Amino acid sequence: MKIDESHRCGTVSSFITHHFRHFNAAALKDAANAYCRHIQQGGKMLVAIAGAMSTAELGVSLAEMIRQQKVHAICCTGANLEEDIFNLVAHDFYERVPHYRSLTPQEERALFKRNMNRVTDTCIPETEAVRRVESFVLKEWMAADRAGERYFPHEFLYRVLLCRKLQYQIDPAHSWLLAAAERKLPLFVPGWEDSTLGNMFAGHCLDKTVRNVFTVRTGIEYMQALAAWYSETAQQLSGAENCGSIGFFQIGGGIAGDFPICVVPMLHQDLRRKNVPLWGYFCQISDSTTSYGSYSGAVPNEKITWGKLGVETPKFLVESDASIVAPLIFAVVLGL
Repeated sequence: MKIDESHRCGTVSSFITHHFRHFNAAALKDAANAYCRHIQQGGKMLVAIAGAMSTAELGVSLAEMIRQQKVHAICCTGANLEEDIFNLVAHDFYERVPHYRSLTPQEERALFKRNMNRVTDTCIPETEAVRRVESFVLKEWMAADRAGERYFPHEFLYRVLLCRKLQYQIDPAHSWLLAAAERKLPLFVPGWEDSTLGNMFAGHCLDKTVRNVFTVRTGIEYMQALAAWYSETAQQLSGAENCGSIGFFQIGGGIAGDFPICVVPMLHQDLRRKNVPLWGYFCQISDSTTSYGSYSGAVPNEKITWGKLGVETPKFLVESDASIVAPLIFAVVLGL
């Protein structure tokens, strides 16, 4: 009997179609195909990014998703916001520690003394990455402070990137933040204070280098901006020929996912607005366990009870490693 080997030399999409048939593999394939349909039907997609996905270099695939308009807004943690630009300017100084599970406390201290901040198997160099970016963003904070102007955390980094004064150590096409800045992509960064640059900003406010703590706009203002974006985008889609919806693609859990998905019940229940559509697609990549009471591990149907998703909303949960799953889904959406 002749064996069909055509799939062995095909694209990523054809490989997934042939091999990913059951369990989390099938959920990945179904979620990717539904993402494609969502975009083809004229829908928009918000991507929520938790964890350390920027240090995992998600930008290699996410940046192209942004450039090809497969992603229309992003909500991320302050860590993901800054760690993409850290990697952009200091990648040559990063160190990978594949044996991180067996490091002794003494070896961890040795990394600390060398100013190497470890994130799982990767060390971020304090001097070359963090302090280099600080020197540029501090100038922007101080200039805005002196001028009585206020900007969101991501807007300051957009300004730093678009001034074109940074020297890159990776292909700039692999920076999702640079791609977002160039497209002026709507970004929402709740809890930015819980980040390295957030800590630095607090320190500069304490030593009066920056006089007005509100020079960096707040999380409540981010929710106001998100509400405006969601409402305006939904209205535009309702008037379009295809009449698409806004989808929600969640990588990990925590505030990056919880914050943006709540904009819909807020508009409905708190502002009492009518005709606000629910999220029209939902996918989460997660390894959280529901039985621990984890919001991040909650199955999608639970979100129906909170007024976030509808009964008919396409819903997917891939219980696996986001650093593996997200690039594969993005490859399918990009037609690779």
